[in-house]
Amino acid sequence: MEPCLHFPETKLSRANGVRTILLAGALATSFVGLACSEHHYYRPYDPYYTDYHNWNHDEEVYYRRWTDETHRDPHRDFRKLRPEEQKEYWTWRHNHGDHDRDDRDRDHH
Repeated sequence: MEPCLHFPETKLSRANGVRTILLAGALATSFVGLACSEHHYYRPYDPYYTDYHNWNHDEEVYYRRWTDETHRDPHRDFRKLRPEEQKEYWTWRHNHGDHDRDDRDRDHH
């Protein structure tokens, strides 16, 4: 039978434990960032109305509304739509404007 060796815990071994926990936390955070990568905002150009749109949460709401009204897949990335479909969206989008924003602006004046 071999003798059981017991080494007292030192400051160095505790520091290694803390470093391990911090490293695990940093890695977990980076994986969460990767999982959310599809939600990065971008600024597409609308060639039909010659303007730019900030593709953010507000534009996502309009896009989901358009996909619902036109019976399209709401999970399909706008950038992967055929050019004809993108044109259809921009036409719809400009006809629906920012009515909510217009109402808010009137309330503040």
